Amino acid sequence: MRCPVCNHKNTSVIDTRPAENDLSTRRRRQCDKCEYRFSTIEETELLDLIVVKRDGKREAYMRDKLESGIRRSLTKRAFTQDDFHRLVHAIERDIQKKKKREISSSELGEIVMKNLRNFDKVAYIRFASIYRDFKDVKNFENELKRLSK
Repeated sequence: MRCPVCNHKNTSVIDTRPAENDLSTRRRRQCDKCEYRFSTIEETELLDLIVVKRDGKREAYMRDKLESGIRRSLTKRAFTQDDFHRLVHAIERDIQKKKKREISSSELGEIVMKNLRNFDKVAYIRFASIYRDFKDVKNFENELKRLSK
């Protein structure tokens, strides 16, 4: 880890503690050269996960793409950045529980919907309407009925 002040490549970890409900680790560091102190956040990253699309194409999992889709469904909904971060982390944790190197886009969509359903019901309906490609009002009504049960 490079020092953000002098760009020296060696820093020492002074303190380590859990951050954000044990979703990440906060490390307090000190530069070995200029002794500047700063904090870093470390979290688990999904590496080498391939998403298999409906048409059979494969692409690397991209957290940014997942976040962007979820943010679209949360447009004009009240939520904090911390809550959003916890939602994304919960989704990624569910993906990791599958213990697979490849996941289908439909499996991924179901995981997102399961977590969104508990997070914000309006966002869930928005996401489901696009993901499940509702063709008419009847499909929409059916999903609303399932949600209200």
